[in-house]
This record gives sequence, structure tokens and C-alpha cells, in this order.
Amino acid sequence: MEEKMTGTGSFVIVVGFDGSESSQNALQWAVDEAKQRNGQLRLITAWSKPALAWYPALLETAVGEIVTEDSPEKAAETFQAAALKTAEDAGVAATGQVVHNDSAASALLEAAKSADLVVVGSRGHGGFPGLHLGSVPAQVIGHAPCPVLVVRPKAT
Repeated sequence: MEEKMTGTGSFVIVVGFDGSESSQNALQWAVDEAKQRNGQLRLITAWSKPALAWYPALLETAVGEIVTEDSPEKAAETFQAAALKTAEDAGVAATGQVVHNDSAASALLEAAKSADLVVVGSRGHGGFPGLHLGSVPAQVIGHAPCPVLVVRPKAT
């Protein structure tokens, strides 16, 4: 199989990361692949505002402390920072992008335009747990301009 090289001269792998276990598996696979190909990762974390505007939720913990819940944007930034640290700890070059987009698939497809490979988990946070493939990977598979790898969980 011939490798297509991007203008960067490096094999670019786009990874969809939302903090879910499935996206963590995809990230680990992409890190391993980048090491083998001397490639680099482009981590994409998309977030959107719920239909009703988000307001900080005040939650009372079991010990009576009052805490606030992170906004969707702050949660995405936290996920992104953790993913970048994972790549850095593995010695893989990585950049990250937190994107405000109602469609995670659209954000990944945009990033895929200049990529050699897109790696996504089979399921994210949303959707229906019984499905084997989530809507985001299904859309990316159908429309990506480069190869797509969907990382499924290991059978238990």
C-alpha cells in the first residue's frame, strides 16, 4: 500500500476525541500508528451548546460541598488537554483543535481534508448504547476523503 504524504512531509492522522472510552481506544491506536510511521496526530474535539442555553449547574456533593458542572466548552478543552498529554507522553507529535460545531462528524471531515488517515472510536457519548456503530463514525466513513479506521472495543 502506497502512503500518501501531506504537504507537511509527515503522515498525518486525525483522531476524533470526546473523552469516551471508545475515543481513548482510538487515541491509543493512533499513537501506536504514528510511532510506526513517524507521523503526527491532529486531535479534534468538537462541542456544541445544548438546545437550551447552558447554565452552570450547582451540584451538592455527598459531603455537602457545592460544586459547579463544567460547561460543554470547558469539558471539551479538558478532554483535549488530556489527549495531547497522552500523545506527548508517548513521544508523538500532536496538535489539538477544540471546535464549536453542532456536528462532530463535520468537524472531523473538515480536518480530514489534509490528512492521510482518520481514526475514530466506534461509539461516543451520545446515541443508543445497543448500536455497534455510532452516527459520527458512520458519517465519517461515508464521506471522508481519506481512509478511515474505526476502533472497536476488545471482546470481553
